[in-house]
Amino acid sequence: MEFDYQYNPYPSTRQTIFGRKGMVATSQPLAAQAGLDILKKGGNAVDAAIAAAAALTVVEPTSNGIGGDAFALVWMKDKLYGLNASGPSPQSISIEAVKERGFENMPAHGMIPVTVPGAPAAWAELSERFGKLSLSEVLEPAIQYAEEGYPVSPVLAASWNAAFKRYKKELITKEYEAWFTTFAPNGRAPKAGEIWRSPHHADTLRKLAESNGESFYHGELAEKISDFSIKNQGFLSLDDLNSYRPQWVEPISVNYRGYDVWEIPPNGQGIVTLSALNIVKGFRFSEKEAVDTYHKQIEAMKLAYTDGKAYITDPDDMTISVEQLLSPEYGETRREEIGEEALLPQPYDLPKGGTVYLATADNEGNMVSFIQSNYMGFGSGIVVPGTGIALQNRGYDFSLDPEHINALKPGKKSFHTIIPGFLTKDGEAVGPFGVMGGYMQPQGHMQVVMNTIDFQLHPQAALDAPRWQWIGGKTIKVEPNFPLDTVENLRERGHNIEISLHSGTFGRGQIIWRDYVTGVLQGGTEPRTDGMVAAW
Repeated sequence: MEFDYQYNPYPSTRQTIFGRKGMVATSQPLAAQAGLDILKKGGNAVDAAIAAAAALTVVEPTSNGIGGDAFALVWMKDKLYGLNASGPSPQSISIEAVKERGFENMPAHGMIPVTVPGAPAAWAELSERFGKLSLSEVLEPAIQYAEEGYPVSPVLAASWNAAFKRYKKELITKEYEAWFTTFAPNGRAPKAGEIWRSPHHADTLRKLAESNGESFYHGELAEKISDFSIKNQGFLSLDDLNSYRPQWVEPISVNYRGYDVWEIPPNGQGIVTLSALNIVKGFRFSEKEAVDTYHKQIEAMKLAYTDGKAYITDPDDMTISVEQLLSPEYGETRREEIGEEALLPQPYDLPKGGTVYLATADNEGNMVSFIQSNYMGFGSGIVVPGTGIALQNRGYDFSLDPEHINALKPGKKSFHTIIPGFLTKDGEAVGPFGVMGGYMQPQGHMQVVMNTIDFQLHPQAALDAPRWQWIGGKTIKVEPNFPLDTVENLRERGHNIEISLHSGTFGRGQIIWRDYVTGVLQGGTEPRTDGMVAAW
């Protein structure tokens, strides 16, 4: 029998999943099970996160890959750690050098927007510091999926086909050939239920396992990446790869109604979530499905995001501090700007001075919030021949205007969209959460946190709830199932509301909460994708 797996005529209800010994929540069932298998072999939450992340490069290549970046928040033995594994621009790149190639803006595809990938270094760093099993054991499920193949899931198939159709028209020069031989070996994207294999991907993962990630930055893989870059007029060099190290950072937070909400500091955009919560915590919300609730959420996010885009970049280049953006004074000042009508936000005049998300938990109370991405789906469109490595295009977010806060410079980290979240209360872990999806991410984080804390929704309901997304100016997109009476009331307040025909751009999230007294875990997964919570 043949089915249309994109045709879902009836509403479906998922339940929150409970477990005690371990839990893995991801956007793809096979990756969730890979993480759970590692837990059952004696691994901890960190081992499970690495296993799921590596598996996702195989079983959801439309959103991430070995050549991408990663961030992690790790709750280990009653302390929260932050890892920034985003990579900088190549040392040989500059605004002038890019313009000499004929570009007035950073291109989205090709070797020019490729920054140093950080994901393999993140896996190795997390494994070395916190893992219980060897990296070889932890990467084995991903290697098997790549080598033996797996049946493609429905949402994955749709995203893959959309990318193939676009790339077939746009990426027509020689440097993109390996993308097509890797991801469309039959001259098309794989269909739902069809087996897809990637032997080169398996070989690369095996090299990473055997070298504890070193081969990507110092060995055979590094040389292949560098050679391909040079051959195709890229800026990424062997020296750039040799010198890369991920950074351990202090997570940042705001207290929201007694809960501490944690994010990775800039260059990530997690501070936008915290800033928006810092603004709205001065309001009280009596009910979720009320126009005043949505209006104030939207206005706070508009203000926070406008400031984020104006000030967030590599920490060494920021002109203001995290403390200023999250100060009570800033929150109060911005909150006073919110009235009854929709605003056209302008950056605050401060005093001078497409991604995968996963969550894991083990029976010892350790938990991980992890996110990795190639950006814009498959990333740069570049696959290093013979490796299965799809390279990211994070450099696309750099500006070629030398006065811009995010102006391109050698060795600089750009504004970064991917953000993991974590929730604690009174110094105890509540758990990891995240919503992936470009500029939707801080907006999704805010909505999930408020759904949980303000409106007491369990993890699955917090993810199921209809979402809104600020696009710019007064324009707000809402999901097809967003309440129509609220749409009309928001329009009356001056918002330009667009009802989307599908939910593909509204983010994909995962949540795991832990009961501190009983140790019982509860998880929710994203209904907008092929998500799954695997529990033990």
